[in-house]
Amino acid sequence: MLLRKKRKGKLTQKIGTPPGTLIYTGDNKDLKPRIRVFEFDEESYKEKELSSLDDWDFSPDNDTVYWVDIVGLSDSEELFRKLRDLCGIHLLVLEDVLNVNHRPKAEYFDDYIFVILKMLTYADDNGVGVESEQVSLIWGSNYVVTFQEREGDVFEGIRDRIRNNKGIVRKEKACYLAYLLIDSVVDNYFAVLEKLGERVEEFEELVITDPSYEIVGNIHNLKRELIELRKSIWPLREVLGVLYKGDSDMIKPCAVYFRDVYDHTVEIIDIVETYREMASGLLDVFLSSLSNKMNEVMKVLTMIATIFIPLTFIAGIYGMNFKYMPELDWKWGYPLVLIVMVFISICMVLYFKRKRWF
Repeated sequence: MLLRKKRKGKLTQKIGTPPGTLIYTGDNKDLKPRIRVFEFDEESYKEKELSSLDDWDFSPDNDTVYWVDIVGLSDSEELFRKLRDLCGIHLLVLEDVLNVNHRPKAEYFDDYIFVILKMLTYADDNGVGVESEQVSLIWGSNYVVTFQEREGDVFEGIRDRIRNNKGIVRKEKACYLAYLLIDSVVDNYFAVLEKLGERVEEFEELVITDPSYEIVGNIHNLKRELIELRKSIWPLREVLGVLYKGDSDMIKPCAVYFRDVYDHTVEIIDIVETYREMASGLLDVFLSSLSNKMNEVMKVLTMIATIFIPLTFIAGIYGMNFKYMPELDWKWGYPLVLIVMVFISICMVLYFKRKRWF
């Protein structure tokens, strides 16, 4: 079960381009941007699907919170430039959104905060392992903009809360919505790790009960997935540390919430490190199990060879064909030799069992 890398990215096409050049480096070239806008406050809620941000009735000075949910980054240069004009977002930030190979990070600006993180899903039904997708968030005083490469995410529960006015999301500011989005991504890491934990336990049982060389490839793939997880989660710890310690007015009302997500991230890192150690130990267990299995085979073969040593000795003596061997003229010589050989074999087997050699 291999890790599907969605982040192959055509970085070479950015070589030599000036800063702020909007080039999408991902693989989902066929998915055009889909724009959904959620406008809500404590009393009202609207959900719109727009063909262009020209249709977005944005007002930065009211109490309405706007969530602009953008899915699909191909052919988005015009969309991004319109977003820059509406919200004052720097072109370098929008360039980072389109560069889907970024390490998770958080940056403060005068009027907004920019966050990149990795959304992980476990797609075992499709025969693959962990899928990784870059998700970018930009939020200001009363808006949040999210960017995804493809359909499907972990945000549907948040959309339902907004639609049905559940919880306090419609009573809080934009930073609370940003917290919910980041928290959903982080919480889904636990679901991914649970699946990986089941695989670790399955491989652990196999290397003990039925060690085979096929399991080595599976263990190697598991280790690769855990390494990719670590690369996605370790920087996220720094991101959340920057957020909950920030003194910006856009973050202070929700600092305690981001501290909670930070604690979850630390817990996830501990789990990942534990699984990595277990996966590394599985190879040692495999080699030990394989060695023990080989030792058992060699022990049985050695016992068989040891039993046949005296039998071969007797057969060798009477196979020398000397003329003057009195036993050759005995009427009962042949059956007597067979009886002696069987008796010796039985005695040796009983002796081995008494010594618990097999």
